[in-house]
Amino acid sequence: MDRILESVRTFPGVLELAPVAGDGYPEIAVGDHFFYWAPDGRVPQREQPYATVVTKNLPGDTTNDLDRADRRRLNIRVGAELFTELTGESPRTDAAPAHFTATDVVFAHPVYRAQGWVSIVNPGARTYESALALLRTAHDAARRRAERRGTGR
Repeated sequence: MDRILESVRTFPGVLELAPVAGDGYPEIAVGDHFFYWAPDGRVPQREQPYATVVTKNLPGDTTNDLDRADRRRLNIRVGAELFTELTGESPRTDAAPAHFTATDVVFAHPVYRAQGWVSIVNPGARTYESALALLRTAHDAARRRAERRGTGR
């Protein structure tokens, strides 16, 4: 995961929000990472991040067992078409049974699948290259959305 974080940080126009204790962000976000298209260095007011890394279970999101040591989940907004290509399912249909604690595999995000998000718990040798490609695609899509809204800065 550290290699992935290092790579995303080099994308042009990327803004990483990585809350730490005491910096004013909600305590639940401490330790996590949020990536935005924001070449001006300011968190966009009307845009969700295009990728996140979460380090713990969250309310309503415990299926990946992230409270165990050394488990982190990479989440990437890929959109409906790429979601279907990656998972074999439509993001708007009910999920097929899945082993959500598996590592180094791409699967539908356990909460945000309908919005076209996929996840990888502990990306490794099998998913590293595809994770980087998906992150680049998500970054470029966020840039295009900002440009269409006139906020491409």
